[in-house]
Amino acid sequence: MTLYDRFGRPVTNLRISLTRDCNFRCFFCHREGQHFNASLELTPGEIERLVRIASRLGIKKVKLTGGEPTVRSDIIEIVRRIKPYVKDLSMTTNGSRLKELAKPLARAGLDRVNVSLHSLKPEVYRRITGVDMLDIVIEGVEEAVKYLSPVKLNMTVMRGLNDAEIWEMVNFAAKTGAILQLIELEAPREFTETRFFRKYFYPLKPVERELESKAVEIRERRMHRRKKYFIPTDYGMAEVEVVRAMHNTVFCANCTRLRVTSDGKFKTCLLRKNDLIDFASALRDGASDGELVEIFREAVLMREPYWK
Repeated sequence: MTLYDRFGRPVTNLRISLTRDCNFRCFFCHREGQHFNASLELTPGEIERLVRIASRLGIKKVKLTGGEPTVRSDIIEIVRRIKPYVKDLSMTTNGSRLKELAKPLARAGLDRVNVSLHSLKPEVYRRITGVDMLDIVIEGVEEAVKYLSPVKLNMTVMRGLNDAEIWEMVNFAAKTGAILQLIELEAPREFTETRFFRKYFYPLKPVERELESKAVEIRERRMHRRKKYFIPTDYGMAEVEVVRAMHNTVFCANCTRLRVTSDGKFKTCLLRKNDLIDFASALRDGASDGELVEIFREAVLMREPYWK
C-alpha cells in the first residue's frame, strides 16, 4: 500500500530529524524547518515503531537528519533498529564524527551519507560553520567512502562566500570518489526579499548550463526530475547534481517526502509553517498501530506543493 496526497504525489520516503542539537553554528541553517524549541526527542523504540508502520504504508526510504544526528549517543542503536524495515537508509551530517562512526554506522545498516561541505578553504569554512573543523570533516569524508555508497557532498552555494569554489569542489569530489550536490540557498517566500537572502542567494541555473556544456553524459533522476552531470576532471569522472528548490514547480510537483520533527510531529514541507501534526502524544498515550496509520494519512492529505 502506498499513500498519495490530494495532488496525486506518492509518499515514499521519510525524513526524520533526530535532534535539534548541533555542534556547528552554520549561519544559514534552516534546522529542517524546526523554528521552535523541540520538547522530548523521540526514543530509539519510538522511531523504530514509526518506521515499522511507515514501511507498511509503502515508505521504504528513510533519511536521518538533525540538527546533527551524530551528536545523539544512541545513533548506532537507532540505525540498527530501523534498518530491517527499509531498503534505503541514509543520513545527512556535518561530518564532524564520521571518521570514528562511518564503519560502525555501515555495520549497523546505514547505506549512504550526505556530508555538508560548503568550502575547502579553512577561513571560509569557519565563517560559514562557526567551527574550525575542516580537516576533521575531510578525514571523515575519506573514511566514509570506504564503507558507505554513495557519499554525497552537500555544498550550499552562496554569493561572495563560496561561489568561486564550485570547480574546485568538482575536482575534490572526483578525487575522493564522492558525488557533489550543488544546492541553492532555500528560504520561505516571505524571506526572499530580505537583505540576507539578496546578499547570499546565488542562482545555479547558469552553473547548470556550464555543467551541461562540459558533461560527457547527463542522466535524469526520478526524484524531482533532477539531472546528474558527469564531468571529466584531472582526477577522473566527477558526478554532479544541482538542487534548485527555489521557485521550482517541478521540484515540488515531484516531491515524495514527509518530514518528522525531533519531538514527534509530522511536517509536510520544509518551507511551510503551521503544518505540524502531532503523533508522539498519541504514540505515548498507547495508540494502536491503526490509530497511528490514521495520523499518517491525515499528514499526507495535508501535503501540497509549496511552489505551484
